[in-house]
Formats: sequence, structure tokens, C-alpha cells
Amino acid sequence: MSKDKAEAPNKVEKSEEQWRAELDEEQYFVTRQGGTERAFTGKYWDTKTDGTYNCVCCGEPLFESEAKFDSGCGWPSFVEPKGGAPIQELADNSLGMRRIEVRCEKCDAHLGHVFPDGPRDRGGLRYCINSASLDLEEKDGDTE
Repeated sequence: MSKDKAEAPNKVEKSEEQWRAELDEEQYFVTRQGGTERAFTGKYWDTKTDGTYNCVCCGEPLFESEAKFDSGCGWPSFVEPKGGAPIQELADNSLGMRRIEVRCEKCDAHLGHVFPDGPRDRGGLRYCINSASLDLEEKDGDTE
């Protein structure tokens, strides 16, 4: 087990009032209430910009642009989380179906779901993530 996964990250705990003050309405709905943005409406569903996708609630790095692919589903899709990312996967049997919910382990933000229909040559998983739960930190063109 790697050092980053050996211990749970320092939890970010805030009151609902604090979350409401820090997040816009859609971010709050998605991350704190487990909602989903409409397909093809989020700011990152079709983004090709290089960088790191961080949790909008706590700033933790979650996904790299290299792992992003066009799944055609209307939400940002990734083949895997960033190494060491505090991603938690939980059974979700809501809405009459079996899915795996993806949450940020550090702040308990709902991110989206993971499905077994991703590119086979890249592991076969599709992390279908709401744009509202992410904040893209663009890669600086002057670095490696």
C-alpha cells in the first residue's frame, strides 16, 4: 500500500451553511446533495485542456487530463483517478439500479459514478464525473 493511501486524508468538515456560502447552487446540489447536472451542460464535459481536475469542495487533486476521454455520455469521463487521489467508491442502489458512486474521501463530496464500459485498452472503467464537482487547474505551459 502506498503512503498516500495508507492513511485516510485529513477530513474536511463544514456545516451546511458553510458549504452553501462557498459553493454555487449547482455545485451544492451535486456535491452535498448527491445530484447530477444535465448531460452536455457542464463546463468540462468537452474540455481538452491539459491539467489536473481538483475537488471543487476541498481542492484535492482527483483526475489528470491524460486520463480523460470522450465517452459521448455528456459528462467528463476518466479511465482512472490520479494516483493517490482520495477517491471512495460506494454501492448506490438508488433509482432502481445498481451503480457505484464516486465520492471525495477527504470532504465526502459526491462526484459521480464509475461504470465498467470504459475503453478496454485503458482498463475498461469510465469514471463519469459531474463538472460541478470539479475545478480544472490548467497545466502551466512553462513547466515540464
